[in-house]
Amino acid sequence: MVDVTTRRDTILVVDDTPETLGFLTDTLDDAGFTVLIATDGESALTLVDQITPDLVLMDALMPGMDGFQTCRRLKNEKLLSHIPVMFMTGLSETEHVVQGLAAGGVDYVTKPIIVEELLARIRVHLSNARIAHGTRVALDATGRFLLATDQNGRLLWCTPKAKQLLAELFPGQAAMAEQLKQLRQPKAGTHLEVAGRKVEISFLSSIGPDELLFRLAEVTAGGDERLLQQTLQLTSREAEVLLWLSRGKSNREIGEILNISPRTVNKHLEQIFIKLGVANRASAAARAVRALAR
Repeated sequence: MVDVTTRRDTILVVDDTPETLGFLTDTLDDAGFTVLIATDGESALTLVDQITPDLVLMDALMPGMDGFQTCRRLKNEKLLSHIPVMFMTGLSETEHVVQGLAAGGVDYVTKPIIVEELLARIRVHLSNARIAHGTRVALDATGRFLLATDQNGRLLWCTPKAKQLLAELFPGQAAMAEQLKQLRQPKAGTHLEVAGRKVEISFLSSIGPDELLFRLAEVTAGGDERLLQQTLQLTSREAEVLLWLSRGKSNREIGEILNISPRTVNKHLEQIFIKLGVANRASAAARAVRALAR
């Protein structure tokens, strides 16, 4: 039986200030959320094209594309328009609040941020988003690799992209059913290897009495890792750790994915921080996102 308490909503924080990113990363992680970060609008749009967050915390004022412009572009994308965007800024004039709401934002919090109020607002908007869109409708609209099984691993439904990937990996129904049985008790970052292709399987949530939701992601042959290694002057293992960090994984999850201990992950992170000249996870992840977006 899958522990449904492992479901963590994913929050994308978009802010160009390292101090704010660090504060929000720690606060949201402690509150049970998975945190993704971007330091500018372009990086945020690149990131959401790869990973769909449940909610976006958007700084209004950033160099280049500001938060209002970024939100408008996000809302213009049909597959991403359902994501609630909360603005956060020191601007408190009515015209700025109106501008944020007109851009498609659902809420507006001013700095300095009151943690209890922020978390309460986030939970309300996450709940409203689920009610407004409905589980299956929202999932199908993302166009991502998602599927649902029963507790015995029997496939119940899947999104079009997941259906195509499964058909490529498992031409026979019997072979697919046998592999899907492994989903009954998945760890974070469980992998299947079929015909030389590796697929990461992540449990997302229980969406019914006997309906478990999973996300599939085909693991490429080290392209992103090599880019981080070459661009940021890292070792191969450090690049792997940093890549998964930038995708919102905790030390425990990274350790399970890479088959190393959380202590070893932490030692790699210490070296990564030194090489990148950063002080925390948020800043390191931001560097990775920028490097991958080039």
